[in-house]
Amino acid sequence: MIKITIKDVAKEAGVATSTVSRVLSDNPRISDETKERVHEAVRKLNYKPNPIARSLANNKTRILGVVLPSEADDLLTNPFFINAMKGMSLYAQSKNYYITYAFSKSDKTETESIKEITAANLVEGIILLRVNEDDESIKYLKKINFPFVAIGRPESTEDVLWVDNDNFQAMYNVVNKLIKKGHKKIGFIGAMKSLNMSRDRLKGYKMALEVNGVNYDENLVIHKLQFNENEGYDAANILVNESKVSAIVTTDDLLAFGAGNMLKDNSIDDIALVGFNNNQLAQYQTPPLSSVHINADKLGYYAAKLLIKKLESNISTNTHYIVNTEFIERESFK
Repeated sequence: MIKITIKDVAKEAGVATSTVSRVLSDNPRISDETKERVHEAVRKLNYKPNPIARSLANNKTRILGVVLPSEADDLLTNPFFINAMKGMSLYAQSKNYYITYAFSKSDKTETESIKEITAANLVEGIILLRVNEDDESIKYLKKINFPFVAIGRPESTEDVLWVDNDNFQAMYNVVNKLIKKGHKKIGFIGAMKSLNMSRDRLKGYKMALEVNGVNYDENLVIHKLQFNENEGYDAANILVNESKVSAIVTTDDLLAFGAGNMLKDNSIDDIALVGFNNNQLAQYQTPPLSSVHINADKLGYYAAKLLIKKLESNISTNTHYIVNTEFIERESFK
């Protein structure tokens, strides 16, 4: 297969290669007639511009960087990352931007990985997939004035682009529904409690109890280190056998899957269980798992949209998006 180059396009259009480059960069100084000749040659030859070469020519890479947290190394176990990345890619592609993904190495913090990426001058902006309490990555990116957007609400939203769900309200609604069904002892399983998302969901849990006149019991709240099934299993074992809960809410479906396995292994079928994120496997659990659908693809989509608009115009009319959630009730909601 013969590779078509910019020289071939220039020859076909009867112009210099530099003129072709200017046309492809939409230079306003090129006449409409010349632009049409070049575009016709591009169509005729089915020429695909080299994005890296174009980047070098105009000092713009049109590449966004995403540092995946180290615990996301097995993407198939947590579809949140896949769905968020899908949304980012869809919007970026529509605007002729590219996304490069890098894993935060186990021996480095996320901030150290971000320092390496920004120092390499290969990306124009960064998308953060989560926000921590007193977030060091956000501090660093603001300090060096590097464009970024965060998936997750930062503690201080000043001069920060961000997208998120209303995690407080979503968890409040779930717990409120359980209380209305007669549940009083509702266990809470979370993980990585330094994440603002985790903190907001716990606040929603507490407020729903308070509004309904149910005393908060710290023994019913368990924070684990990671979002995975083993952690959910261990936490559920404590809540069921020691605290005698009648319902369990979790901050992630992976925790709920583990809790569900614990209930199933012990033939317990009278405890309500609710997850978060509406993992595609939730409907195939036994019983099918009720969960909060967070629209992770939209979180990624709007994150890319905010960042690219900032890069294109250097101003931001919108600084954040709140993506709606939906409670998906299935058989585990007893």
